[in-house]
This record gives sequence, structure tokens and C-alpha cells, in this order.
Amino acid sequence: MEQQKATQEKATYEQERTAPEPQEGKAEERAKNEQQEESAGNAQQENMQAQQEAPEEEQPKAEQGQNDELAAANAKIAELEAKIKEMENRYLRLYADFENFRRRTRQEMEAAEKYRAQSLVSDLLPALDNFERALKIETENEQAKSILQGMEMVYRSLLDALKKEGVEAIEAVGKPFDPHLHQAVMQVEDSNYEPNTVVEEFQKGYKLKDRVIRPAMVKVSQ
Repeated sequence: MEQQKATQEKATYEQERTAPEPQEGKAEERAKNEQQEESAGNAQQENMQAQQEAPEEEQPKAEQGQNDELAAANAKIAELEAKIKEMENRYLRLYADFENFRRRTRQEMEAAEKYRAQSLVSDLLPALDNFERALKIETENEQAKSILQGMEMVYRSLLDALKKEGVEAIEAVGKPFDPHLHQAVMQVEDSNYEPNTVVEEFQKGYKLKDRVIRPAMVKVSQ
């Protein structure tokens, strides 16, 4: 009985002697873990502070770089828009010039077709003048009268041919003087006519359609 009690007391002693060692080891381990956690927390906090402080220094540089790129892009866009605008203006000018050229060409072609007989008429006017002067001759000779009749027939034929091309004589005697149709070479006082009226025609005038080929040479009353 005493031996059993001694054995139990020994076990209790051994238990009391050895028990604090694990608890002390755990305390040290906890302290070590807490120190590591505190160090990790401090490191994390320092990293966060560094991250918060770093953008304050680096962010302006990044923003400046982005602003420079944006400014360069805007400048390039403005340059391209200016070139496009210039090309549009050149195209509009060229188109307007082409339209004017085409209109002038069409008008010239129409005029050439309309007045195609102008050169021929101008060449025939001296012959018509000669016919008119010859037909004014008065003669009693039958042979001369026959020749004059033949000349008048030729003269009428020429006038008919020219009329088909749009040629007509300009009316003069008794008409108000028109500087576009008449060429005044003399002025006289004549009570039989109103002032500024054609009283005599020295040379016939002709026009081709609406274009004057030659104005009439006339005498005008004052």
C-alpha cells in the first residue's frame, strides 16, 4: 500500500515536473507566430503605404505620357482632316471648272451649228451688193433688159437660198434708228420723218438669225 502510494506520488511529481515544458514550448511558438504575423502585417502595411505613396510620384508621369499620346493623336487627326478638306476644295474647284468648260463647249457647238453659214454669207454679201447696184441701172436696150432680168433671177435665187439658212435683210427706211442694226453715216433735217428716224439706206444690212452680220448703212433725221 505504501509502495503504491509512493509510486503514485512519483508519477504525480514527474507529471508536475514535465507538464510545464509543453506549455512553455507552445507559448514560445505562439509568441513566435504572433511575431511573424505582426511582421507580416507590418510588411503588408508598409507595402500598402508604398503603393499609396508610389502612384503619387509615378502617376503624374503616366498621365503625362497618356496626355502626350492623346495630343499627338489629336494633332494627327487635325492634320488629316485639313488634308481631306483641302482635297474636297480642290475637287469642288476642278468640278466647277469642268462644268464651266463643258457648258462653254456646248454653247460653242450650238453656236457653230446655229451660225454655220456665217462665213459663207459674209463672202456672198459683196456679190449681193453688186447685184443690187446692177439692177438699179435703167436702160432702154432690150438686150440689156434681158440681161438684167437674168441677173435679177440669180439675185432672187441667192436671197432664197440665204433665207433658208436664216439670213434676212435688216429693215431700215422709216424705222427708228437702232445702233445695233444701223450704221449712221449722215444726219439731215427732214420734216417728213420723226427725229432719229432712218430716211435713206445706202447699203443693205443683213443678219443671220439673231446675229447681225453687217449693219445697214443709213442716213438719219435729226
